[in-house]
Amino acid sequence: MAKSKFYVVWEGKKPGIYASWAECQAQVSGYKDAKYKSYESRTEAEAAYKGGWKGNWGQGKSASSSGGAGAGKFSGKPGLAAADEGEIIYDSISVDVGTRGNPGPVEYKGVDTRTGEILFYVGPIENGTNNLGEFIAIVHGLAYLKKLGSDKTIYTDSKTALAWVRNKKPATTLVRNESTRKIWELTDRAVEWLQNNKYENKILKWNTEKWGEIKADFGRK
Repeated sequence: MAKSKFYVVWEGKKPGIYASWAECQAQVSGYKDAKYKSYESRTEAEAAYKGGWKGNWGQGKSASSSGGAGAGKFSGKPGLAAADEGEIIYDSISVDVGTRGNPGPVEYKGVDTRTGEILFYVGPIENGTNNLGEFIAIVHGLAYLKKLGSDKTIYTDSKTALAWVRNKKPATTLVRNESTRKIWELTDRAVEWLQNNKYENKILKWNTEKWGEIKADFGRK
């Protein structure tokens, strides 16, 4: 049986303590610069809520633990990972996709995870899929960081895109025709980049349940 968690919302539509992710999400989804965090017990949550977000939000340990911020530990070799086992690595970039229909128009962006500053933005692309957009966004992020000589981590909330990057190609059924020409051009370019470049950056799965929506979220869910 899964452990119950308690969610503190310091800044959201209605600040407070919530007993489910669904309740918490309702308060923070679409709210700019929302600040919230999950805790294992109501006691911890109440202490954190009372203490305010400045002493708790983004910290590597819960409110009842000693110590400051931490990046957490990650298992396996550098590169792709199915999930982030620690806390948020703020010295990173986050990528996400906005779609209107699937297939449909696609746009994506990469942002600074700490500040939310937009680092790159592409779209709208006439016709594509969410998964292809996520795949392209990750590779765009890798190319962007390589040009800077940066080994920063990249966050994505797409398990499918993570697998496609690992395999260096997408497994999509989207047809190639005139309406999908642009998304396929970008996809082919991304595949070529992966086949011809090496990188040390970690690509991690954003923990939406624990941290809320990824920082590059378009707010269209």
